[in-house]
Amino acid sequence: MAAEFFAEGGFDVAVTMTPGDDGVLTVVVDGDKIFDKKEEGNDTPTLTRLKEMRAAIRQRLDG
Repeated sequence: MAAEFFAEGGFDVAVTMTPGDDGVLTVVVDGDKIFDKKEEGNDTPTLTRLKEMRAAIRQRLDG
């Protein structure tokens, strides 16, 4: 997942992925939370969800 985010934003956007206990994962882009595994039913992100997160990164770059 980190490689996908880096491929989308490179050094132009700040992406923080914070793993936690019991499979917790939070993804923050430029200070805005775009994914929280706990809030999304503890499900691993699907390919569709990953594409949505990449789109959020792209949106930050576009303006």
